[in-house]
Amino acid sequence: MLRLIKVFCVFCLSIQLSGCGVFIVGGMVGGATILADRRTPAVQAIDLGVEIEANSQLSKKFGDSAHIVVVSFNQKVVLMGEAKDDSIKSQAAADVKAMKNVRSLFNEIIIGPNSSFAARASDSYLASSIKTQLIFTSDIPSNSMSISVEGGRVYLMGILTQQEADKAKQIVSKVSGVKQVFAFFDIISEAEKQRLEREGKARTSQPDTNPAIN
Repeated sequence: MLRLIKVFCVFCLSIQLSGCGVFIVGGMVGGATILADRRTPAVQAIDLGVEIEANSQLSKKFGDSAHIVVVSFNQKVVLMGEAKDDSIKSQAAADVKAMKNVRSLFNEIIIGPNSSFAARASDSYLASSIKTQLIFTSDIPSNSMSISVEGGRVYLMGILTQQEADKAKQIVSKVSGVKQVFAFFDIISEAEKQRLEREGKARTSQPDTNPAIN
């Protein structure tokens, strides 16, 4: 029964968050929900702002001539989707790269017709399957990863150790329906991982019950 509840929660979260490209996993510690992420709250807000601004700007500028999805994680940006020609692909990259708070940019746009709604629905389902599998895999910080899928191609972003990154790529590559896996991780040391986890616990831990009021 508990496993069914967990799966249902993951499904709901993946639907709610698939549009923004960032999957934040909620855990339960002492009865309190924890939203864990190795990015600082400020950087999380910056990433969300970049995604909203860039996606809106490119959609207005290119209309039906392109279907471009912008994902930002730790101020590292990936462009994915389709564009009618190389000039649109290049201009989209130039526009986003010029934005404030973009640390680096990777242009993975495919030249070709826009994907169909059916193809996008299939990608969303595949992304949900991947997220569900990763959240129940030990030693994979799915709470500090972005998983996006376009045309069966999986784009992974996050803040991971080398061991975590290798394991994540191996698992994702074996999921049915995955054509290719592209990883854009920020690799950290084990010492940095432990520091981030200590700080995260200090920021988010809650008491088991509300304190008694005298």
